[in-house]
Amino acid sequence: MNYITDDAKLRRYYWIDEIVKLSGNFVNDSSRVEQEIIGEVLRTGSSALMDHLRLCTAIPESYAHDSSEEKLYSKYTDALISECFKFIGLNSIVLTERADAADVEVSSEKYSFVADAKVFRLSRTAKNQKDFKVQAMDGWRQSNDFAMVVCPIYQLPTKNSQIYQQAISRNVCIFTYTHLSVLVRYSEIKGKTKAIDLLHKIFKSVSLINPSKDSVLYWTMINRTMLEFDEDIHNLWLDEKKATDEGILASKEIALEFLSSERNRILRMTKEEAVSELIKINKITSREDQIRKVNNNNILSLS
Repeated sequence: MNYITDDAKLRRYYWIDEIVKLSGNFVNDSSRVEQEIIGEVLRTGSSALMDHLRLCTAIPESYAHDSSEEKLYSKYTDALISECFKFIGLNSIVLTERADAADVEVSSEKYSFVADAKVFRLSRTAKNQKDFKVQAMDGWRQSNDFAMVVCPIYQLPTKNSQIYQQAISRNVCIFTYTHLSVLVRYSEIKGKTKAIDLLHKIFKSVSLINPSKDSVLYWTMINRTMLEFDEDIHNLWLDEKKATDEGILASKEIALEFLSSERNRILRMTKEEAVSELIKINKITSREDQIRKVNNNNILSLS
């Protein structure tokens, strides 16, 4: 059985293009992205969520660095995890007003937490602990019980890393889109109450680990907590493990396809087109404009 279907890939291509079309007014566009995801879930249920969760983990290579598309893509993943939390029976909202706060706030009758979705380019190298915002999430927790960072499974450190020690010491749950996929599917077969209880147990398990940089120690606790909660999770686990491998392969194909087309586009350029492209890439014109605007701010004229 293939989990990354042709329809799933088409959905992925659609969203890569849709975010480009929507990007412009950040707050309004974030809301439109969220509403569109909500509409998909209403129409197709968990299948839409699973397609997104399995293929959302990489920022498209076609998006320019620090572009409006890249920023909106980050909000797309926040909206996605928020819908996942709603699907399992929690109350969840995406926060767009403040930069110095968590992006998603979630609550239930038993507990509350803040969450953030992390994504990187497949071509991104040398990620450091600040990229995962573990310490920041602890501060942004405020009066909530827990905090969570949802990350691509293939971008996380697999040996020793400061992020695990920070997560354990500050009681911040590092989670992956794969683990979240298992939780969403579990809620569908066993009900929302059990899924909410499982997530609560996952949060509490983090505080039971002795503070350590050891990734194996951390993930063994998270994985065992889920697998030992209900024997029915085992088959879901195997499914999502395979789906993750398929999703990584599909994401690599999409990224390499774009880079190949870029290489061909560059090779076909005339000298004049190539020079113009270099000027554009290095933002020469906009940097010149900014330099020309510099003045003394008229401060010395104030008296």
